[in-house]
Amino acid sequence: MPGVGPTTLFDKSVLQSLTIDESVWFDAFYLPSITPLFFVEVLADLEKEVQKGLTPEQVVGNLADKSPLGGGVNVHHHRLSIAELFGNKVEMRHSPVIEGGRSVRTRDGKRAVVFDNSPEQAALSRWQERQFLETERQFAKDWRQAITRIDLEQLFGIGREIIRSTQRPKDLVEAKDLAASMLAKPGARYVATYLQSLESNGAFRRWDAHGKPPITAYAPYTAHILLVDLFFTIALGADLIGRERPTNRIDMSYLYYLPFCMVFTSRDKLHQRTAPLFLNESQVFLHGDELKSDLRRLDEYYDQLPDEVKQRGVMSFAHYPPTEGDFLISKLWDKLMRPGWRETAAQPKEPRSKEADAKIIAEIDQVTKAPPAPRYYPHDEIEAMVIQRSIPIRRGKWRMVPPEAEKQGGGNN
Repeated sequence: MPGVGPTTLFDKSVLQSLTIDESVWFDAFYLPSITPLFFVEVLADLEKEVQKGLTPEQVVGNLADKSPLGGGVNVHHHRLSIAELFGNKVEMRHSPVIEGGRSVRTRDGKRAVVFDNSPEQAALSRWQERQFLETERQFAKDWRQAITRIDLEQLFGIGREIIRSTQRPKDLVEAKDLAASMLAKPGARYVATYLQSLESNGAFRRWDAHGKPPITAYAPYTAHILLVDLFFTIALGADLIGRERPTNRIDMSYLYYLPFCMVFTSRDKLHQRTAPLFLNESQVFLHGDELKSDLRRLDEYYDQLPDEVKQRGVMSFAHYPPTEGDFLISKLWDKLMRPGWRETAAQPKEPRSKEADAKIIAEIDQVTKAPPAPRYYPHDEIEAMVIQRSIPIRRGKWRMVPPEAEKQGGGNN
């Protein structure tokens, strides 16, 4: 399965820099945490002026070709916030919050969840074929127009007012500290304004009925969203972030999803300056150029394998990063993944028999075809999970699956 490794949030700038061959290794050793914003930005390129010799459809298709096959598409931050404000806990465990899982119960009583291909991943498959719905083309046009209506001057004015009534931060660290102190107060006006702006005022009434507690304790994920927004507003007002690029407002939205990753990688300068302020000691900001350099070295490393090994497919030999050499991904696994992975990776792999493979396939098939369960299973009750993905036979120069898998199902897993 692609994407086994530290959960990694990425933006469009990273994929733009990669070759298809390099993207294979990003998918192999990282577990992508994909934001809804990523799909919006990719699709919006249908209405973007592109370099000579390429059509917008080719630009979007090329990005889709390099998009991860593994990982999960995170639920939109606004929906998560609304759910939390009405009493549903949002888990911020550095892994994506995904939806669409079907609770099932197998013949032998096993409790399991099956995740089918998401609509976003189905769209990526179409984009790889350079096929786009008319609604997607209209969405791209509307999105481009919406960018032109972003008013950073208004946010600048709000930031100025906050500074006049408090203090002017000298740097981005102080801007974040000021935002955090404002949100930590019971009955904070900024929180009240946000809750009152929601489509359902029930969120405000519920908070009011609880005594208007600090949002950091009442709804921690919503507090994170508001911290990003308030920080950005204050930083604009203090001239710590420029107002010349309306897309700065969009770029900041990626930070809403930091609680759902171990690694955030980007080549965007604003991300480089701001994202580390919102990461804790168990998270890493990785510059996209560093990622690309390491993926290129991985591609060269695995290209030295014997042809008979490579013909078995990436999924048959790239279960762990290299344990030799000075690879960045190996260091990230040391820091973020389960201790002892190097020892496990170094152990000789016993060849699996056709019977063993058939047994695994039968077990997966039993789960995916199991009838719906009578109730939703909490996380701690789930005994098995199946995430269905369509795996191509080849990506770039790399075979992804063994030849027998191609014969059995055309590379679909």
